[in-house]
Formats: sequence, structure tokens, C-alpha cells
Amino acid sequence: MTNRTPDKYLETGVLATVLALTLGLATAPGHAAQDTAAPQAMTSTPPASDTLSAKQQAIPLIAAFMATSDMPKLTAVLNQGLDAGLTVSEAKEILMQLYAYVGFPKSLNALGELMKVVEARKQRGVQDAPGREPSRAIPTGEALLAAGTANQTKISGAPVKGPVFDFAPVINQYLQAHLFGDIFERDNLDWQSRELATLGALAATPGVEAQLRSHMRASMRVGLSAAQLRQLTQILAERGDEQAAKRAGAALTQALAAASGR
Repeated sequence: MTNRTPDKYLETGVLATVLALTLGLATAPGHAAQDTAAPQAMTSTPPASDTLSAKQQAIPLIAAFMATSDMPKLTAVLNQGLDAGLTVSEAKEILMQLYAYVGFPKSLNALGELMKVVEARKQRGVQDAPGREPSRAIPTGEALLAAGTANQTKISGAPVKGPVFDFAPVINQYLQAHLFGDIFERDNLDWQSRELATLGALAATPGVEAQLRSHMRASMRVGLSAAQLRQLTQILAERGDEQAAKRAGAALTQALAAASGR
């Protein structure tokens, strides 16, 4: 039996669509100035590197194939990620988070595929590291809203405001309390991994280029480097979808131009 050392480590189409608008349509006083600043360090993520680890390289592919419901390719990259040290808990967390961006049905189908992959690996004698559950209790009520708002502000670079949220204020409360609260407060998956997954899913989804650009900037705020994001586009080109890679590359170019003030 092969043993591996454990590594460290949303239900309507409307909600999924609006969740993806969080950063793409949101504006705030001083937001442009925030984009020209150096990426903010996150206590929940490691420092920036020039390359993605083998485990990190699998994450955007997992997300992209989940978004396109390509189950054979999803199965292959789930195996790749687990072989590279992705824990079962981390893989589940990636697939659960992405319901916010691609919908519950795809999330549920992908979780079912992961379950089959893990069982098949067990039958082959591969014992995957289970990983861990969140190390702290998720707050509730006003404390949850406060935590989610703080997380949203860090990732967005400024308090999130804009016409969509003036038109439907409750959607931002859902975002703050649920996506950035309930989900981002779960520390069994770091923020860099969460952004890599979001980038993969958005790159594979036509028509959400504005949100993809925003998440490129968010990825740098949580500590991913420009070199790592270029590598992500290369991985999508080589093993994903050419159009997804082109969308990711264009988003990165525009995000870097915004960050440099051009």
C-alpha cells in the first residue's frame, strides 16, 4: 500500500452569476490607487514564488474541467492533484467553493467524480492523505458578516461598492456573509489555492472576462506572482482549452497594466 505524507494544507443560476460580479463590477473610492500598490500579504497564504508547485498546477485545471463538465479530464487532473500532494479535504474544498461561480449542479457532479476517484485509488492501494477540517469555528450572525466583509475588502483591495450593490444591496450581504464569510473563513484551503481555482473556472467560462480580470488582480493581492500567473496561462494552453488560455492571458496583461498605472 502506498502511503503519502499529508500536506497542509455555491443554488441558483442567478446567485452564481452575481457572485462572479463581486469584484468585476465593484468600484470604490481609491480602488484604482489600491491596484497600483504592491500585492497585500495574507496571513493565510505563503509568500509569492516564481513558479507554481505541482499541487498548485493541478488546481486551475480541476476548476476548468469542472466548469466545462469534462468528466474524463476532470478525473485525470484529480488524480494528478492527489499524486502531487493535494489532500482529499483540499480537493473537496475546491469543488465546493466553485458552486459560487459555476453553480450547484456542476459542483455536485464534480464531488461525485472525486468520490469515485478516491475509491478507485484505494482499490489500487493508494492511500490519499485525508487532510483536515477547518481549525476554528466559523462565526455566526454579526460576527460572520464582519469577518466576511474584512475578507472581501482584503481580496478586492478596497471596500466593495457599485451600482449593482446600490440596486440590490442584499446581494452584497450574501457575498459578505456566505462567500467571504462561511467559505473564506474555512482555513483548510489557503487563499492562493482558492484564487487559482476561481481563475481556472472563470477562464473556462466565456462572457465573464471582467470578473476574470478582477480575480487576476485579487490573485496578486493574496500573494501569487506575475510569473506564477503566466505559468497558469501556459498550463491552460498545454492541458486545458486554448480559448480559456487566451482569456486568462488577456486578463493577466490587463491586470498587470492596471497595477503598473498604464
